[in-house]
Amino acid sequence: MRSTTNSSAEQKDPSVSHSNAPLTVEGRHRLVERCKTRPIAHVAAEMGISRQCASRWVNRHRKYGDAGLVDRPSVPNRQPTATPAEVVVRIERLRRDRKWSARRIAQELAGEGMAISVRTVGRHLAQLGLNRRRFLDPTGASNRVPRRITARWPGHMVHLDVKKVGAIPDGGGWRAHGRGSEQAKQVERAKDAGARTGYTYLHSAVDGYSRPAYTEALPNEKASTAIGFTHRARAFFARHFATVLHGARHQRITPYTPRHNGKVERYNRILGEEFLYARTWTSEQQRTTALNVWNLHYNYHRPHTAAGNQPPASRLHTGVTNVMASYN
Repeated sequence: MRSTTNSSAEQKDPSVSHSNAPLTVEGRHRLVERCKTRPIAHVAAEMGISRQCASRWVNRHRKYGDAGLVDRPSVPNRQPTATPAEVVVRIERLRRDRKWSARRIAQELAGEGMAISVRTVGRHLAQLGLNRRRFLDPTGASNRVPRRITARWPGHMVHLDVKKVGAIPDGGGWRAHGRGSEQAKQVERAKDAGARTGYTYLHSAVDGYSRPAYTEALPNEKASTAIGFTHRARAFFARHFATVLHGARHQRITPYTPRHNGKVERYNRILGEEFLYARTWTSEQQRTTALNVWNLHYNYHRPHTAAGNQPPASRLHTGVTNVMASYN
């Protein structure tokens, strides 16, 4: 359905023609003046337009005067399927007063006997300039009270995520030898020949209460791979931190809202800064082997601000597996 209000065509400046237009408003004035003393066909040929086009502008000028030479909006005069104006007003009122989403507004209107799709409601909100929550407040505030996602006990909430990183070729990549080195050129030639270095997928799990983390380097991010990783992460937490995750429920975050999974997102940043790019690796196997050491270092020895500058294991009340302070 289309609305007769706030259409994109009506919002366009009628004095601005498209880039390939043969006539501007001033050109139409010249056309009309020339056609007063000369045949329309001759003038149209001179100006590079058809006779029908020239006749249309001449007839519009005779009927409406100079106003007839201005571009008209492309909106049709009659729109039987357009959304009624009172429905648009109702959409705006529900959005401003209750701050409801397009889907919630569509459900409310359906209950009031006005059948309208969610897509149509969303389009009207965009035309009204109300499609974002921050547009509802004159100062641009978000109108949304931030809420902290808090885990109440170990294992209450575990954040999962997958980080995709490029696999390291044997002998090291350009970080080890430089971008213009012979090793880097060999890797590029191999890519041009069809070889693929591929990617490594770092599956990570972070306990939302005490912040211990577990990471594995796996070849893909398929569902079967993720399920297997979840079982091994559960065993890791139970073995090291006596954290039981039985009866867990899978809950997806809101799309494009990484703050809902913020603890593991922050962990991914630490993983990149302190492990992935903190040193030069000579092979993917070397980095994968070192990942096991990283898991222990992060959980037992690296200070974490959320744990009072103590390792994440210090927040667990049940005690942890004894890990030596020095290891290779």
